[in-house]
Amino acid sequence: MPNSSSISEFLLLPLADTRQLQLLHFWLLLGIYLAALLGNGLISTAVACDRRLHTPMYFFLLNLALLDLGSISTTLPKAMANALWDTRAISYAGCAAQLFFFSFFISAEFSLLTIMSYDRYVAICKPLHYGTLMDSRACATMAAAAWGSGLHNSLLHTASTFSLPLCQGNVVNQFFCEIPQILKLSCSVFYLREVFFLIFSAVLFFGCFVFIVVSYVQIFMAVLRMPSEQGRHKAFSTCLPHLAVVSLTIITGMYAYLNPPSVSSPSMDLMVSVLYSVVPPAVNPLIYSMRNSEVKDAVRKVITRCVSKAVKAVNCPSFGIHDI
Repeated sequence: MPNSSSISEFLLLPLADTRQLQLLHFWLLLGIYLAALLGNGLISTAVACDRRLHTPMYFFLLNLALLDLGSISTTLPKAMANALWDTRAISYAGCAAQLFFFSFFISAEFSLLTIMSYDRYVAICKPLHYGTLMDSRACATMAAAAWGSGLHNSLLHTASTFSLPLCQGNVVNQFFCEIPQILKLSCSVFYLREVFFLIFSAVLFFGCFVFIVVSYVQIFMAVLRMPSEQGRHKAFSTCLPHLAVVSLTIITGMYAYLNPPSVSSPSMDLMVSVLYSVVPPAVNPLIYSMRNSEVKDAVRKVITRCVSKAVKAVNCPSFGIHDI
């Protein structure tokens, strides 16, 4: 039986058995990845360039877009490359890096979603105190705390997971390196230490989820007291999708990480992992910003500016030898 020191690469779960389906999955993942890059990239550029969006809400939205870009760029490119080249291999160092960065981005993102719910709660339920509670220093501190918590969480889990001896082969039953699948390869009782860390992290995430739900309940109660029906409709149409995506992420993530190996199946694990690792980064741009008129105007300006520069570059006269 090989141990962790003799493993130089891992074999990931293939997305399909036939070559035609592999290519189909490649084009599907490529479309999702490009859509996520485009949506989150446009939001990041619009928020950074438009001074009207230099407010706490859009500052956190910028951070969310960057985390989404990092999260989906950690998993999908390798899966697309394996599907295109009909391979399953990922190096030992590449697997450790993938696990580290995915844990980092997903942990920081959930912390940031908790902060964003608090920002909306203060803005709607305590508007007179918003300027004091959400000043620039407080926003920078909370954003740094979200990124720092993600870094701490990823360092803890990566070091704990890859310090275990691996003697159950090198086949990872997932399309990316995921902590529960790596733990299945361990032959040491010390894997219970990482299980304890996972349970502790799950409790923290569930606490954040409860905080988010309570914040939105308070927001909904305040919205229901609004005299304007249009205002209520706008608030509900924005907050409910937010809550739906957060619920999808926490439910599928806890299922993936806390599900007993005896009742899991590769197909179910694959579907769940796609729901919490691929879907949120792809749909967050639509839910969190494209329903917002200010962001849409800023994105439109960015696109118009880029198109005008491209047109000018095309129409710019070129000089050749015959012009000299």
